Amino acid sequence: MTQDIRNIAIIAHVDHGKTTLVDAMLRQSGIFRANEALVERVMDSNDLERERGITILAKNTALFFHDTKINIVDTPGHSDFGGEVERALRMVDGVVVLVDASEGPLPQTRYVLQKALAAKLPPVIVLNKIDRVDARAKEVLDEIYDLFIDLDATEDQLDFPVIYTNARDGVAYNKLGDDSKDLLPLFEAIVKSIPKPPGDPEGVLQIQVMNLDYSEFLGRDCRRRRHSDRRKPHRPCQSNAARAADYRRADAGHDFHRE
Repeated sequence: MTQDIRNIAIIAHVDHGKTTLVDAMLRQSGIFRANEALVERVMDSNDLERERGITILAKNTALFFHDTKINIVDTPGHSDFGGEVERALRMVDGVVVLVDASEGPLPQTRYVLQKALAAKLPPVIVLNKIDRVDARAKEVLDEIYDLFIDLDATEDQLDFPVIYTNARDGVAYNKLGDDSKDLLPLFEAIVKSIPKPPGDPEGVLQIQVMNLDYSEFLGRDCRRRRHSDRRKPHRPCQSNAARAADYRRADAGHDFHRE
């Protein structure tokens, strides 16, 4: 609970470069070993997602920028997956809104952004694909302001930082034409603009489970957010149901103990 953390969700329409940007962020953060084979579209782990190039399930990854851990949650953009969107946004403290510098904000961006603004999450705007010959960054930024106003954004939410990126080349700029060579401006904007997660390290353990999954290696898994925890580090936790099951086993004569 005391580690410097930022929890963010990335919002984008299909094919605006969300997965490409996350791939570049992971590579530049040093999360991969020097001899490790790099897989493209890391966040599209589902076979159907890879086939169709869309995000269906909310999922997360993490990277480090200096001493700050940045947890990244991928969000589905279609209204058919509204439950996934709402669960994902409960896990974060801010959003990165990724928009194509040519196409501008499209329906999937609007839908998820509406949910994020209603949840009072601060945004960071990223205008991607600025290398396109038909890029119109200034006009698209005006369209984004209009969209925020149309969605009843607060004054604080309207005071968002803007980062310009070429995700394919892994470059971000604070201003168009500056001499940036990497994604450093984006990492700095996230750490500066997204607040640290609230929580009580001395409080009773409170975990909010957002999603359930199953791994052939680990078994049942869950995506959750920890709000408070005064347990000692590395000590396993156990649900009341599991604890009651242990007592029943002990009553039945089985020698079974779990901390």
